Amino acid sequence: MTIKKLRGQGVPGAAIARLLGVCEGTVRYRLRRQSTAAVDGRGQRPSVLGRFEGVIEAWLLAHEGRTNLAALRDYLETEFDCAVNVRAVQRFVRRRFPGPKVRARRRVETPPGAQTQTDWAEFREVLVGGQSVTLYALHMQLSFSRFGAIVWSMGKDQLAWQAAHNDAYRRLRGVAATNRVDNEKTAVSRGAGAWGEINTSYRRYAQALRFHIDACAPRSPEQKGKIERRILDHRMGFDPRGRHWNDLAELQAWTDSKVMWSAARRRCPATGTTVLEAWHQEIAKLQPLPILPEPFDVVVHRPVGIDCMVHFEGREYSVPFRLVGRKVEVRGCAGEVQILAEGGVVARHVRGSAQRVLIDPTHYEGPTAGSILPPQPLGRMGRRLQEIAAQEPQRRPIDLYAALAEVAR
Repeated sequence: MTIKKLRGQGVPGAAIARLLGVCEGTVRYRLRRQSTAAVDGRGQRPSVLGRFEGVIEAWLLAHEGRTNLAALRDYLETEFDCAVNVRAVQRFVRRRFPGPKVRARRRVETPPGAQTQTDWAEFREVLVGGQSVTLYALHMQLSFSRFGAIVWSMGKDQLAWQAAHNDAYRRLRGVAATNRVDNEKTAVSRGAGAWGEINTSYRRYAQALRFHIDACAPRSPEQKGKIERRILDHRMGFDPRGRHWNDLAELQAWTDSKVMWSAARRRCPATGTTVLEAWHQEIAKLQPLPILPEPFDVVVHRPVGIDCMVHFEGREYSVPFRLVGRKVEVRGCAGEVQILAEGGVVARHVRGSAQRVLIDPTHYEGPTAGSILPPQPLGRMGRRLQEIAAQEPQRRPIDLYAALAEVAR
């Protein structure tokens, strides 16, 4: 085949012979056989497996749907002392028995606003700020209009996954009904596809934005072919490794301009217009962009104690007293802990602080809430303690105990 290809490109026979390390007569011989459509006589010889045709047919019927020709070879060798290699078994089965049935694939064009497809692309050795780093590009594309967004990230953890989603949805100007994703651990924590277990944090994020997570079946890239094609175009069309970038913001701005440039020139198969024009039509079918949640990598539910505190990551955080006895949702964000109840965030605290107890005094103030009475207000002693604690050290009373005793009188 190499000789045929090179000859078709006009390469002389002597040059082909030197390239392949054979004599020129060998090249002429092969070209002559190809021109006369000569048949290799070895293919006409009867197979040594011919006498076992009935045995092989019965074995294939018994193992229909899970055919393993290496196991068939072992069976023939063990039961009938027939020593052949797997290649011989493959050739015999291919000639004598029909191949498996081919199932046709249904082509479906998703309606506007119905689906986005999302996946990561990895780019190594990108020069950013004078350093060679590995960057990850999150691709999110609308299946109907083919308009997409590319968001750069330094990592692929849950915080980066959600932050990139937020930025991608801002660029798409809305949220589609479903998001088809690969089986990344940030999306599917266990298993794969329709039977996989969705990552708890990502499932809660999807509920907040009101979209359905649609995980692809394993080893089925054709189920998200649109995003696979865009990633290939990204690698071949505007690879970021060709120049030096001052920072990630500069790379992101350049990428955004390239995405818009490409969308204005590509054709949308579903509408016949440009991708950019089809996207402007599809925006009206997208769910309006909500207030995007702060990315979080941990989400749990905790009860509120009688002291208005919840436990999370080895610390205690205060919440408004009206939530005593109820369960609240606690999210671990990048720099803070958010506590949610009543459809919104009710408390924010610093995450990972050296303090083990974090209290907001305002959480203990307010009127009676249903059956929950507010805590007893601070007395004179408590208020005086807070005033002294708030003073600068040089302004505090020298005799602290005397000052407190005066209040007590």
